[in-house]
Amino acid sequence: MKSEKIYSAPGRLDFLNTHQDYKGLPVVGIAINLRTFIKIKTTNDDKIIVFSENIKEKDEININNIELINKKEWFGNYIRAALITLKKIGYNIKGVRIWINSQIPIGAGLGSSGALLVSIIGGLNDFFNLGLNLKEIAELSYIAEHDIMNISCGRLDQYTSAFGNILYINTKPPYDVEILKPFGGYFVVIDSKIRRKANDILKIRQEEINECLKIMGISEWEKVPLYIEKLNGKLKNRILYTIKAHKSTLFALKLIKNEKYSIEDIMNVLEIDYNKAKEIFEKGKLSIIGEIMNYQHFLLSNLYEVSLPLIDNIVIDLIRNGALGAKISGAGLGGVVIALFDNYNKAINILKKYNGWLVEVDNGFKIH
Repeated sequence: MKSEKIYSAPGRLDFLNTHQDYKGLPVVGIAINLRTFIKIKTTNDDKIIVFSENIKEKDEININNIELINKKEWFGNYIRAALITLKKIGYNIKGVRIWINSQIPIGAGLGSSGALLVSIIGGLNDFFNLGLNLKEIAELSYIAEHDIMNISCGRLDQYTSAFGNILYINTKPPYDVEILKPFGGYFVVIDSKIRRKANDILKIRQEEINECLKIMGISEWEKVPLYIEKLNGKLKNRILYTIKAHKSTLFALKLIKNEKYSIEDIMNVLEIDYNKAKEIFEKGKLSIIGEIMNYQHFLLSNLYEVSLPLIDNIVIDLIRNGALGAKISGAGLGGVVIALFDNYNKAINILKKYNGWLVEVDNGFKIH
């Protein structure tokens, strides 16, 4: 065991099929080069003392009595949840000092909590030679957040942060992942500066989805189109979003994997006429992916109601200023907008107007 070591895990773009991972539907995340770094150092006592450089707060944990503190979404509880999760499967961590320094803005929709948990569990795994693989690190990070902290998340954040790259995640057991090849372009992240509690939004939408399934009397998504007429109003919109976003994500995956597609496919998926579809088709694959982003954003805004007028206006303005596509990232009602450009100068120029970052696809959990 080393006396001191540094680890990191990336934030992520919630690229395609937002709000679908908790339904067992596949999602696509992109790990980015905004990372959470931690340093672990040995000590001679039975305490784990954690310090966050970002918020200048400390947590002191007695390894013989690890419990969550009654502070909602407090940083120390993420470390406590990680330790409780490891203890439940038989790993008792010894006293250490942990420093946290994150480049990922908190509550912005870039997966800061997932990156923190992956860096902590991944770091402790290496530091104490626990023998966990990447999938186990990702799953334990999900368990810590979902089961121990009772946050209504899916698996997008933890798996994307652990594995990195552009990641297709099958959120049904056995939770398979596939690393996709880069498809080009430049990603810009625009900060709306509106912060929100992701768990509140996720919990409400999950309750609505569960109510939909109960009314339709089904539990399998494949059967949803047959029973959707049993719904009306906002509940019907929630299911319509689910179907349409999923369909467009599967089409985007065909593009990313360089499979054949037609003008008719674009018409069908994006719900547009032949002439418009032909125009998009002739611009090429990257432009079509951008159009799918736009389509999914306005589904999120109009049918899932997790956008805001300010967010919608940012999306529209980004498109006017040369973005091929733009959409909200994360739970919604604030946070960041992600935009895809095919021109570097246009991507850089938009950052003169908005606060944000030009980001790159990055690796997953890393031992430094």
